[in-house]
Amino acid sequence: MSQVLSAGSSTNAAQPSGKSPDWWREAVIYQIYPRSFLDTNGDGIGDLPGITAKLDYIAALGVDIVWISPFFTSPMKDFGYDVADYCDVDPLFGSLDDFDALIRRAHALGLKIMIDQVLSHTSDAHPWFDASRKSRNNPKSNWYVWADPMVDGTPPNNWLSVFGGSAWQWDTRRCQYYLHNFLACQPDMNFHCADVQDAHLHNLRFWLERGVDGFRLDACNFHFHDQTLRSNPAAANRDSTTVSNVNPYGMQSHVYDKTRPENLAFLRRVRALLNEYDAVSIGEVGADDSLAVMADYTADGDKLQMAYSFNLLTPEFSAKHIRTQVQQFEARVAGGWASWSVGNHDSVRVMSRWGGQNPAPELAKLLLAMQLSLKGTPCLYQGDELALTEADIPFEALQDPYGITFWPEFKGRDGCRTPMPWQAASAAAGFSSGKPWLPVPAEHASRAVDVQLREPTSTLVFAQNMLAWRKRMPQLLRGNIAFYEAPEPVLALRRDLAGHSGLLVAFNLGNQTIRFEWPDAAAAQVLERHGLAGSASGTSIELPAYGAWFALAADAQ
Repeated sequence: MSQVLSAGSSTNAAQPSGKSPDWWREAVIYQIYPRSFLDTNGDGIGDLPGITAKLDYIAALGVDIVWISPFFTSPMKDFGYDVADYCDVDPLFGSLDDFDALIRRAHALGLKIMIDQVLSHTSDAHPWFDASRKSRNNPKSNWYVWADPMVDGTPPNNWLSVFGGSAWQWDTRRCQYYLHNFLACQPDMNFHCADVQDAHLHNLRFWLERGVDGFRLDACNFHFHDQTLRSNPAAANRDSTTVSNVNPYGMQSHVYDKTRPENLAFLRRVRALLNEYDAVSIGEVGADDSLAVMADYTADGDKLQMAYSFNLLTPEFSAKHIRTQVQQFEARVAGGWASWSVGNHDSVRVMSRWGGQNPAPELAKLLLAMQLSLKGTPCLYQGDELALTEADIPFEALQDPYGITFWPEFKGRDGCRTPMPWQAASAAAGFSSGKPWLPVPAEHASRAVDVQLREPTSTLVFAQNMLAWRKRMPQLLRGNIAFYEAPEPVLALRRDLAGHSGLLVAFNLGNQTIRFEWPDAAAAQVLERHGLAGSASGTSIELPAYGAWFALAADAQ
């Protein structure tokens, strides 16, 4: 018998999706970047009516939750992640009436809507910041993180911005520095101030009353800072997980500027509010030890329901790396839950990041199958179901301030944010009747939705079939996870749920056929191969390049 390397914690018995209190454990999330989804008014920028128009497509894909990135009033210096009004829609995207129509249509199709909430910072155009910077003694003077300079005029400590340079910006009105963990136009709020926490809970309630089903909390471990403003120590191991190697941010151990213990109490307040509406939350965690923070933030059923990190959003692609991330989370978690994502609006498209300059088409199917087989709630990024690659955006067309700052060593995030291709033969691939805010690559147009829906072996049709199959496999929805010894690049795992046969799965992450011995396979019932073409002969499993194998074990655990 092969040695099982690790096992996950226990889970509840399988129940029909949407009916148990923790239905989200069985769900699949689909992220929409609204600027790039569908433009209905010809201004080159996607909008809320565009999302509503394509909800049938999303429902047919087979996902359960739609996460919509920010669409709130904003000067768009960071494309909506710099909020100027938490309770209104930016005219670029439509109106509150448009949002209400989106909610109604989504719910009619059985879809849940989750919206982004950027709580750690606002835009410097927010009225709160305008009031705070006017004086040191007004009612909102302590709503943001202000600090006096050192005696030589330099910033109060060594904290760095994720987007480069010092995290402190001098303000000539208050003659103090304010903290910004991201762009200088994104001042950080002071969560040690009770009024700030109350204001954010009020804003969350505004959207819950409009019918949203949950929130994705952006940079959710950035809410609190060390009030004594101690400088961060140098990192023992320089972090390259959340930032580029050309950015000095990873040279510090971020123990004082984020991931502070006070955040746990605030997340409990958020959870109490969500419980009033049976709403769900997922937190984005970018930390020196993201897996530990994910475990802390999802433990005990009184904080976030789910969390995700950048640990599978890195260039490192190996069976060992993926296995280690899941194993370490399972070893640390206390009833919490992960959401595993291999692509989003902040990361190089997974097909290019893990597949190289000319990725094999089969890789996209393998990655979808693998992501849907891990224990946790999968989060898919728009276009991954089409096998879109990273777009090569010339400097003169760049929009992302992150990329403009670090060009050319780091080209920013525009390459993963280009518009969705809907119709191959239409202008801008059917995204807009005007000039798109980012160009649509020709290779993306050739993979448009209308082309793939007509092709039975396309990545899109595969995604639809794989998502439907996952819903029929309770082991994948609720089961524990354990990994087997297997040669690199094979990822071999088992999902077990009481009352069901164990589900055996093997993935070949490499571009060469590989054969390995797996004694459990001798008595296994091989399941449909989904076109991934893995096969077994006795105890021997053969996997073609980017192939996979699924089987039911003869025994149940």
